[in-house]
Amino acid sequence: MTPWRGAPHIAVISSPRSERGQTMVEFSMLVPVFLVLLLGMLEFGIAFNHQLTLGYATREGARIGADLVNGGGVLGCGTGQSPNAANVDQVVIEAVDRVLTSAGSPIPLSQVTRIRIFQADQSGGDTLGKDNDWAYVASAYTLPDGTKVNFSPGTQTWGACNRSNVVGHTYASSVDSIGVSISYTYQMNTPLSSALRLIGGAGASSLALTDVTVMQLNPTSVTN
Repeated sequence: MTPWRGAPHIAVISSPRSERGQTMVEFSMLVPVFLVLLLGMLEFGIAFNHQLTLGYATREGARIGADLVNGGGVLGCGTGQSPNAANVDQVVIEAVDRVLTSAGSPIPLSQVTRIRIFQADQSGGDTLGKDNDWAYVASAYTLPDGTKVNFSPGTQTWGACNRSNVVGHTYASSVDSIGVSISYTYQMNTPLSSALRLIGGAGASSLALTDVTVMQLNPTSVTN
């Protein structure tokens, strides 16, 4: 009688072809993820450069607005008061436009959806509802002094003749503050949106960028 030796041992031999197939499947799953990471870093770098330019433009505009205050002279909107008030915002926009169109600027002006000059509250916030809108125009807009810019005025609710650099005019413990903001639609420069769709993302092709600079109005030698 033959003794029982247990179940026979079956050896499983892995085929090199099946291993290659598994590797290809894993690789195809990882490629979209790596592609998104690579394109994301590249796109972020480009978008960051655009954001820096917007920041430079708002700082330059706010600096000019803070320096000009109400346009000089005695504060007020009556005859003989704030004699150059009508030119203040025009000079601010000219400064912003000059930065956006300077050599090396990556900003397409047609993607600037809005420039706002506004009165900031004591915390630097945009809560007072006093602002002046400027929008991009395809044909250059001519300012009263003959200067051509790429933005034209819209709704105006905060005249420069109401801006004071004297403590107590609007706020008990501080002077007025001016804010300049730019709203911009950034169009992606890489195929990132397509790569995002490969992994189930929304695949948006643009980003809404905004930059804001707020500065207190500078004191002048004129007592308002």
